[in-house]
Amino acid sequence: MTASTRTLAAFGAASLLFGGTFVATKFGLAFFPPLLFVAFRFDVAAVALASYVVYAHRDALVPRTRGDLAGILATGALSIGLTNALLFVGQQYASSAVAAVVFSLNPILTPVFAGLLLAEERLSRRGAVGLLVGLLGVGLVVNPDPASFLAGGPGKLLVFAGAIAGALGSVLIRWADSDLSSSVRTAWGLPIGALLCHGLSLASGESLAAVAWTPQALLALAYVGVFAGAIAYIAYFGLLDTTGAIRANLVFYLVPVVATAGGWALLGETVTTLTVVGFLVVFAGFAVLGSDSVDADIDVDALAAALRERLPAGRRDDALGVEFEDAPRGFESD
Repeated sequence: MTASTRTLAAFGAASLLFGGTFVATKFGLAFFPPLLFVAFRFDVAAVALASYVVYAHRDALVPRTRGDLAGILATGALSIGLTNALLFVGQQYASSAVAAVVFSLNPILTPVFAGLLLAEERLSRRGAVGLLVGLLGVGLVVNPDPASFLAGGPGKLLVFAGAIAGALGSVLIRWADSDLSSSVRTAWGLPIGALLCHGLSLASGESLAAVAWTPQALLALAYVGVFAGAIAYIAYFGLLDTTGAIRANLVFYLVPVVATAGGWALLGETVTTLTVVGFLVVFAGFAVLGSDSVDADIDVDALAAALRERLPAGRRDDALGVEFEDAPRGFESD
């Protein structure tokens, strides 16, 4: 499998599994208090991923540098812990589709933090346009009506705060420049996220007695812990290392589609016209930002130089539409 194929496979897996998270979370909240639910999620994911990295990376498990420690802390406390705590609490008041769309602001927020912390990842003018269009779309999804904010607005704001935490965390992971593999770094980060969420659960007064241990509850926990936890994190944090924070967070472009379809099919959730319009506007912002990322990969000068070397000297001008000093100007008579 080529590198590009592996990247595409990781992109698809992370998008689909993370999209299902919103549906499974909404379903599981009927059986778990939110913070305890996300804490259990990380308990399950930590055990599953630890088993994998001990087998696959047994010779490179120990963090050795400050960058390793900083990357682990950013992964556990921000990208995993705080992000999901805010998301799970927020989904008590928002549907799967709306929560996914609001959270999908993550890839638009990422270039803002990247521009401040990462010299190699900057937001261009086209990216700034995409950012503004995306913000407009999220505003439509949230519905800036006072009655709407009172009837579920806090949930949407909490999900938005989770998107901010996730975007900042992904950029800080790149900034830390850890030497650990993404899987090992995530395996260390998951227990940190679990401890954080268990602490928040205790502080908020949640009780283990409030959990309803039904087969449906175990199914929801297994999905968010193993599939949308350990497996999705391997795919996502691997993308973060290989493609950068801005491109890796493009996985959240497909998340609202998966969550909306899943919420409609499995939970009977309805989708309003305003939500659809807002989603389309957000997607337009994503498209602008995504096209900017594609353009950034193309080095025009290098491409022209490569073509110049491959073409016969007499055909360089016509093929490239430029003039080179050594290109012949025409035929000369003897």
